Amino acid sequence: MADTLQVELVAADRTVWSGSATMVIARTVEGDVGVLRGHAPLLSLLTDAVVEITGDEGDVVVAAVDGGFLSVAGDRVSILSEHAVLAEDINVDQARIDLDEARGGDAAPDETERRIRRAEARIRAVEKAR
Repeated sequence: MADTLQVELVAADRTVWSGSATMVIARTVEGDVGVLRGHAPLLSLLTDAVVEITGDEGDVVVAAVDGGFLSVAGDRVSILSEHAVLAEDINVDQARIDLDEARGGDAAPDETERRIRRAEARIRAVEKAR
């Protein structure tokens, strides 16, 4: 459709979601970014956070990404992350366990912070999708 974006959400090992959308919302290191048709070209670093894709039928796809890149050019949006998972595929109980373990663990501070951000992103993705 001419009024939509072509969006691809890609993890290192697979395409997680691909299709037409009217809007994409993602969190970059510079803040939240909303992308609509006609958006200026953009290349930005993603944080461990939730990505929301509004499909051309109005359905919303919610996913958690572990950082990565957001690329926008010519009404094409690419979301590239080493790990990306749709909210419907997240085991929220395991994400809560991972969060508790990260908070109580004795890993290096940087590793602890990373594990906390990833677990929180997965929990938020499930909550947004409900």
